[in-house]
Amino acid sequence: MARTGRRPGAGGTRDKILAAARSHFADVGFEAATIRGIAAAAKVDPKLVLHYFESKEGVFIAAVDFPFDPAVAIPALLEPGLDGLGSRLVRFFLETWESPAGSPMLALIRSVVSSERAAAMMRAFVTREVLARVARALELDQPHLRASLVGSQLVGLAMLRYVVKVEPLASASVARVAAWIGPTLQRYLTDPAATRSNGSHRKGR
Repeated sequence: MARTGRRPGAGGTRDKILAAARSHFADVGFEAATIRGIAAAAKVDPKLVLHYFESKEGVFIAAVDFPFDPAVAIPALLEPGLDGLGSRLVRFFLETWESPAGSPMLALIRSVVSSERAAAMMRAFVTREVLARVARALELDQPHLRASLVGSQLVGLAMLRYVVKVEPLASASVARVAAWIGPTLQRYLTDPAATRSNGSHRKGR
């Protein structure tokens, strides 16, 4: 059994754990993934996984290589209040993707087309780690559904802007794209009717 603690070759061990984690998360999803499962795939002691990454969430953030910590970024997005939250989210994602630190995430976005593993990692991170935190903080009904609806817009935006490069989305400024798409995200996140089933057929409409 591998021993915990710092040791020679620690960088290689960390990389091996991350490679195993990417495969494990893509195969079973975030919810079903476990520290033990990641450790088994990497052939290390589970304590060593925790030594490097502290938690399953920590492993996931490092495996996706997203350039920010949702636990820090999301409260900052929410702090100004509900007004304009949808537009702030669009700006935040676009500015993150287009920054030098966001280049690994753009690589993941471009891999989604040809790799179900990349698609699984993207869906899990954007929906659970980022948007579900936002929806829970708003204390509205069906936070996961709301997060999924917002995620569908943001992932679709990323595909059209960076992969398919559809105009005018591909070359529009961040501010303009936020103005176009922000109101839709705002509705998904804050409108009580956004997740309500359409019952108009019962009234003969």
